[in-house]
Amino acid sequence: MILALVLTFVLAAMAPRLHGLLREASGWVLALWPLAWTIYLGGLTGRITQGDPLYIRYPWMPQLGVSLSFYVDGLGLLFGLLISGIGALVLIYSGGYLKKHRHLGRFYLFILSFMGSMLGLVLTGNLIALFVFWELTSLSSYFLIGFEHEREEARQAALQALLVTGIGGLALLAGLLLLGEAGGTLELTVLLERGEALRASPYYLPALILILVGAFTKSAQVPFHFWLPNAMEAPTPVSAYLHSATMVKAGVYLLARLSPALGGTAAWQIGVTGGGLATMVLGAIMALGPSDLKRILAYSTVSTLGALTFLLGLGTPLAVKAAMTLLLAHALYKGALFLVAGAVDHETGTRDVWKLGGLGPSMPITATAAGMAALSMAGLPPSLGFISKELLYEAQLHALHLPALLAGAGVLASALLVAVAGVVGLRPFFGHPVHRTGHLHDPPPSLWLGPLLLGGAGIALAIAPDMAASPLTTAAVSAVLGKPTVVELRLWHGLNPSLALSALTVLAGAGLYAAQPFLLDIAARARLKEWAARWGPQRGYERMLQGLNALATTQTRLLQSGFLRFYLMIIILTTIALVGSTIAIREPLSRWMGRIVDARPYELMIVVLMGLATLMAVLTSSRLAAVAALGIVGYGVALLYMLFGAPDLAMTQFAVETLTVILLVLVVYRLPRFTRLSGRPARLRDAALALAAGGMMTALMLMVLSAPLKSKLAPFFAANSLTLAKGRNVVNVILVDFRALDTLGEITVLAVAAIGVYALLKLRME
Repeated sequence: MILALVLTFVLAAMAPRLHGLLREASGWVLALWPLAWTIYLGGLTGRITQGDPLYIRYPWMPQLGVSLSFYVDGLGLLFGLLISGIGALVLIYSGGYLKKHRHLGRFYLFILSFMGSMLGLVLTGNLIALFVFWELTSLSSYFLIGFEHEREEARQAALQALLVTGIGGLALLAGLLLLGEAGGTLELTVLLERGEALRASPYYLPALILILVGAFTKSAQVPFHFWLPNAMEAPTPVSAYLHSATMVKAGVYLLARLSPALGGTAAWQIGVTGGGLATMVLGAIMALGPSDLKRILAYSTVSTLGALTFLLGLGTPLAVKAAMTLLLAHALYKGALFLVAGAVDHETGTRDVWKLGGLGPSMPITATAAGMAALSMAGLPPSLGFISKELLYEAQLHALHLPALLAGAGVLASALLVAVAGVVGLRPFFGHPVHRTGHLHDPPPSLWLGPLLLGGAGIALAIAPDMAASPLTTAAVSAVLGKPTVVELRLWHGLNPSLALSALTVLAGAGLYAAQPFLLDIAARARLKEWAARWGPQRGYERMLQGLNALATTQTRLLQSGFLRFYLMIIILTTIALVGSTIAIREPLSRWMGRIVDARPYELMIVVLMGLATLMAVLTSSRLAAVAALGIVGYGVALLYMLFGAPDLAMTQFAVETLTVILLVLVVYRLPRFTRLSGRPARLRDAALALAAGGMMTALMLMVLSAPLKSKLAPFFAANSLTLAKGRNVVNVILVDFRALDTLGEITVLAVAAIGVYALLKLRME
């Protein structure tokens, strides 16, 4: 499997060159690879439905518990089949839709990379690998959404999607690491068996919140839903693929995958159910507003994603059964409707529903595909959408808390989607004809094959659910619930409350469809669009982006001033803040006072003398006095060396200080007189900064010296200096033998500096 995944990315890299060779046939040829994936995964169906998931593990970073493992159970199989199967149709569609685009080869590169990332995401069995593929989907979708990069709208939409999902990805990483810490492993197969331990862990709640942020941003849940409709700036094949089977379903997949480990708690039910319910209703309401076919479909996708999240939050067997059936039905009808929207745009030059009508006689094949997909979206028999809607109502009616309220919200959202199905699936083809110039006809086969197959599959799977729908949903539901479960899908369940709610939904949806112009007029009079633009999450995102840019500008102005002294000040202040705060937390003030009291009087006298000499060097206006003061500081250091048993270092320090004083005295008369280059406030600031840095270093050294020193190197050097290096002075042996290269490097630095000084002096003399 890892070889197949690697070959997917290899094929993506080769796609531009293959397109240059194959030209118009490139989409059909490239579609053979996702078709091969579909056949391979389909071959695993029998094994997985019998309760024998596929698990493959390759070592990656074993020291960190990270492996490249793959786990294919019913949930991964369902997602994998949708990703690969719809991916093959999208590739064929792309070849016809973007036939004349000069960057079509690049498009194939992006979409195949995206497909490989999604397959890796749903088939991986390790948390870190899951996160890697998760971020790869965000990155590749950024290139897909911004594919038409010449347009500013496309660039902004791509950046928005990347920022929103990227921030969610960072939260997800933190949550997954906490989850791995709580479970003691990063392997999904093991974590799913440790649900009780995870829910009892103190890391559970923060991990859950962070994971929900990641899932909600990816699957466009309220309040992160705004990026998804804006992503419609992408070409239609991208929109169809993102909405039907891939990126926006990644968050739903994550919730379903982790449900056995994290589900069943009050926090899970409140967060997941509440967020999904709000998204389901809000997305359906907003879907009636736009006039662009793709934006209408995008908001309806938001609503369905909310319904899926809501059902996973309930977590009952009925709810999970409804979620997996709705997942399959939505992938089929939504992929078909997006591809239909692209075909209509390709032939008519517009996606405005108010400028479309009567296209059915001119485009019969496209109209047939749209009708079958709209039937499933509206939840009318005989369609898989009807079965999923019945299951949705049944799960809501059997909920433990507020079943009537939940069923009412479900009817409202579903009725709105019935109206939306009429707008996108019926009005362009069977509405009032709109006068057009030119001859309209069905697009080439590459543009109607995908929607026809997907729309037809939604009907066929409902008529004969035992052929594929029931086995797939049975395996997926068993994986989500963590126990074997049998799912039997039937088109007719008899007279029951769910059927009554379905009939009510259809009637209400038909009424909303007829009343849409009136409702839009009311919304326009109430200025709801302006209110949403001012106070909605989209505006919040814009404000946050503006604030981020302002912060970056201010920070750059402060930190990148161009003056070396300010850079040094920032470095010193940051060090003082970080190191000083750590010292203050770990070392109380009483310990410092005790260390000062323990110091011997002559040691304190030397320190005071060095401090006074330092002040003298800073404040004096006499050059010779400054040199003498610096000499006192150096000699004081030498005295401390002597007092603490390092006579060799003391002798070296005496020699260096004496030589330094002599050299300074010899050359000081050539220097200009002291000039005050800074004002009094600047000098006070620098003095305070210097005292704080010195105090911090003093405290740090005292803290280090107070700890017992158990060096493993000291006995080694003492035992081997004479035998190995033929020297009795251990310090000298370390410098010239054991650390010879280090000493050579220091000598080289000094030599280079001396050459530079000589060159500058010679240049000055010339």
